[in-house]
Amino acid sequence: MKCPVCGHEGQRVLETRPARDGEAVRRRRECEACRRRYTTFEAPEKPRLLVLKRNGAREGFDRDKLLQGMILACRKRPVRVRCLEEAADAIEKALYDLCLAEVESRMVGEKAMRTLFELDPVAFVRFASVYREFESVDEFEDFIRRMRPKKRDSVPEGLFSGDPHSTRL
Repeated sequence: MKCPVCGHEGQRVLETRPARDGEAVRRRRECEACRRRYTTFEAPEKPRLLVLKRNGAREGFDRDKLLQGMILACRKRPVRVRCLEEAADAIEKALYDLCLAEVESRMVGEKAMRTLFELDPVAFVRFASVYREFESVDEFEDFIRRMRPKKRDSVPEGLFSGDPHSTRL
């Protein structure tokens, strides 16, 4: 590994500790030539995960893109960014745990909607309004009406793709 300052290849490791909840190793290093200190992170390389879009295109899964969509849905809402980062991490882990090379964008969107439903109902509606691409006000009103559960603390029928009354995804 080369020093990011001078490019010298010799360095000493000063400190090693776990990082990112044990998923990586953080090392403090010192260049033998210029004596500058810098930090490196070592983590296992994740397998490539492709997302199949609605239009048939494929693109690599991007946790940051997912996180930015969730942050946008939570704009001016009382949801901490740290909660959204943890949610994005959990969604990413759940997708990789499927051990698939490719997932449909619908699956990613559904996981994000379920998470936002639990965190903040308004953010959930904002995300769903963009993700579901409602064609009319009536379709959006029907979705909002179905969002209100009949029983307290239950997920309303038809909000997610596994439900028989779900509208399109």
